[in-house]
Amino acid sequence: MSRERILAFIGSSLLKALFLTIRLRLDDRGGLTKRDFTEPCLICFWHNRILGITCTFHRRYPKKWRRGVTVLTSPSRDGEILAQLVADFGMRSVRGSSSRRGSRALLELVRILREKGDIAITPDGPRGPRYALGPGIILLAQTTGAPIIPMHASFSRSLRMKTWDGFIIPLPFSTISVTVAERIDIPKDLSEEEFEQARKNLEDTLKNAAD
Repeated sequence: MSRERILAFIGSSLLKALFLTIRLRLDDRGGLTKRDFTEPCLICFWHNRILGITCTFHRRYPKKWRRGVTVLTSPSRDGEILAQLVADFGMRSVRGSSSRRGSRALLELVRILREKGDIAITPDGPRGPRYALGPGIILLAQTTGAPIIPMHASFSRSLRMKTWDGFIIPLPFSTISVTVAERIDIPKDLSEEEFEQARKNLEDTLKNAAD
């Protein structure tokens, strides 16, 4: 068993135990958990909220009528650990960067969306800067027609790591409050100015909810 696999197993086991103690509040304005939302979508949230969103997917993602979540992870060793960790929560992964146009990862994400799978992206990851949204998710939505679903998690009690993103770890027996914002549709034909405005609007939507 590889070092990455061992670390991922330990991490997922600890998280599952932690999540058992968490109280989850979900405000689904975008309808992601509703049966009448059938389109594949691009779910996005800031990198430091990963644990809050993972807890939400683990408990509330409607596996009976949606086709699963694929997470974009970095090609680094840390990305490999994250890829194996999310697999323990029933999610798939694609390795690469969402910000490099024409990359193999981007093409793989397009294929998954066309096969009706959902994609989860942290648009300021994997290395930041914090709360800065790259163009990849806008390009992907524009190319595929998939709606963007912004998500935000806040924590009643937590630890903040001294990392570039201020990574947040919820404390046992705390409350995670998650908001699924209303969908954002990106037109296929955009000028450079309109593309940048769409990128900024999404960035502002996520920033306005962040603390």
